[in-house]
Amino acid sequence: MERVGVRCDVGPARGIGHVMRCLALAEEVRRRGAEVVFVCDAPTVPWAAAQIAARGIDVYPAVWEAKEHVEVFRRLGLDAVVFDSYDLDAAVYRAVRASGLPTLAIVDGDFRGAEADVLVDQNLAAELDRPALPPDTRRLAGLPYVMIRDEILAHRPDTAPADRQHGVPKVFAFFGGTDAFGAGPYVARALAATGLPFEATVVAPGPDLAARIGEVQLQPHQELHVIGPTDQLAARVREADLTISASGTSTWELLCLGATAGLVCVVDNQVMGYERAVDTQAAAGLGLLSALQEDPASADQTLKRLLTDPVERGRLARAGWELVDGRGRERVADALLGLI
Repeated sequence: MERVGVRCDVGPARGIGHVMRCLALAEEVRRRGAEVVFVCDAPTVPWAAAQIAARGIDVYPAVWEAKEHVEVFRRLGLDAVVFDSYDLDAAVYRAVRASGLPTLAIVDGDFRGAEADVLVDQNLAAELDRPALPPDTRRLAGLPYVMIRDEILAHRPDTAPADRQHGVPKVFAFFGGTDAFGAGPYVARALAATGLPFEATVVAPGPDLAARIGEVQLQPHQELHVIGPTDQLAARVREADLTISASGTSTWELLCLGATAGLVCVVDNQVMGYERAVDTQAAAGLGLLSALQEDPASADQTLKRLLTDPVERGRLARAGWELVDGRGRERVADALLGLI
């Protein structure tokens, strides 16, 4: 049995996006009979640790030096390694690759020093970029390689979503497993500022964020509910008329689900993905988080359109559903297992 290791970032400040897409690949690799282990700081985000544990995957503590990685991977008896990190030094990739272990690295535009036998950039229009590749490296780029988890695939509609003619629109908002940049309260405030009716549910990973969201002053015919991290994310998205999220890894899950997605760019490394997603007209752009922090009305025009126009919501949902077919992890797994 092949044994694949996953070395990925996770933490209160880094969030859980790396873990989520690695879990999608892990599910596919395990479906094909291989064993998977994670090497990461999952205990720093209990919800992420629970997601890994729920799949029966063992987790080993993260290491940081190049020599440590080579030693840990050898001790674990790995046949291949998947990297998904913004924080590792380039020397780590070189050392592991030089040890003879097949490697695949997941990147987002900037390689950040990553070197591997296969580089995967699952971002929209990444195939149009022409970066200089490390020697003997294959690159898989674009939405055909988006890795989607079982939970999401189980809720993907078989056919393109139809328009939904609701009275009061249902809104679902979440910003990763930690909401590391505190977007929830500002999005809640922006929704309230429209003055329009809605029924919103906002995910708050911690009590401080929950309290801040609960303090938002609502106007008549507006409802706002706060919940903690949920294992029913896909079901919540399917029930909503509008889903608001950060323009990170979750973007592609929303498109795969045929959701009407309103995106907030919460950090600089999301700018390219945000702009490309909005330019395709498969998602609506609510702007930079910094703009919402300064002025809750900065997204007013877009939010009002999304809250009042079911035809526009349906158009966005169908455009996203057509862009992400949910089979990207199969293609990445083919490349990974082909290295062994």
